Amino acid sequence: MDRTDLFSPLSRDEVTAAVEGGDPPRIPLVRAKWWGEGLEEQYGDELARFDHIPEDVVQILIENPVDPTRMNLSWEWHADGAHDSRVVIDDWTKLDEFIEKLPDPATDPVWEEIEPQAEAAHRDGRYLLWGFWNLFFERPWMLRGMQNLMIDYYIETENVHRLHNAMANQYIRYAQEAARRLQPDGFWTSDDLGHQTGPMMSPEIFHDLLYPYYCRVGEALRASRTHFWLHSCGDNTLLLPDLIDAGVEVFHPVQKHTMDERSVVEQFGGRITFLAGLDVQHVLQEATPDGVRDEVRFLIDTFDRADGRMCLAAGNGIVSGTPIENIEAFLDEAIRYGASHRRN
Repeated sequence: MDRTDLFSPLSRDEVTAAVEGGDPPRIPLVRAKWWGEGLEEQYGDELARFDHIPEDVVQILIENPVDPTRMNLSWEWHADGAHDSRVVIDDWTKLDEFIEKLPDPATDPVWEEIEPQAEAAHRDGRYLLWGFWNLFFERPWMLRGMQNLMIDYYIETENVHRLHNAMANQYIRYAQEAARRLQPDGFWTSDDLGHQTGPMMSPEIFHDLLYPYYCRVGEALRASRTHFWLHSCGDNTLLLPDLIDAGVEVFHPVQKHTMDERSVVEQFGGRITFLAGLDVQHVLQEATPDGVRDEVRFLIDTFDRADGRMCLAAGNGIVSGTPIENIEAFLDEAIRYGASHRRN
């Protein structure tokens, strides 16, 4: 692989090989150039120095299909707290109307906006990854508020199931519409299921209240031959068996300092593909460029298997205050070592 090829985007088949256990010519980069809060304001045109670094998937993200801003609800609701948490359903008696007014995927104008992007990806032979943020944990906490939702898991389980069932129906309808209109290769979504030392809820609560609906989405994606990609911050180690069983095929980021990379590979390697995320909190912020390159090599040495099963990303948005020399070291080493490692 010469330098020109090295910095060319991988094809659909090559990214698919990484996900499914083949042998791509280098490790795919997915959301590696994830410019987070304040970074573009800090560096501006300087970020153009990374234009030659490929993004190996074409990613199309839409608004979450359970979006109350589009539903003309009969009551007023307000944003409350961090992470855009919205107490929309402040009383469970409002759930019937909420479900009734969910947007219709067949008439959603978003498809007309994004179909040309999908067509271009197919023409270019690129891997197409579509989706939206928030699934069965983040979206309900935005609808009920975090404190309410945590209590709901214990005293409102019937209503939680009703909400999750309606959400699963909605997500599946959108996935089926996307399969028909976009012919995607993968589906991207998120649920920050972990905190620093474990999952946000017990594995038993996850298995009873969230896992059945993950399974339904996973089954629908398998039916359309669409890979299931999940972003989830924090320590998800105890939930990975259920996530894998439910059909999640690519997991991001295996957050450093919360999950033990070597232990995770030992337990789950070969059962799931890891979109390993470089630590943006400490390594990318605080290390030297050589230290960043060392960390890239550690991730590749740890996660890259003989059968592939690895892609590489930033662990989350790269925020202002990150030295631009460290960003350059990350992206350059990801390409170069990601290619040389596959030849060894």
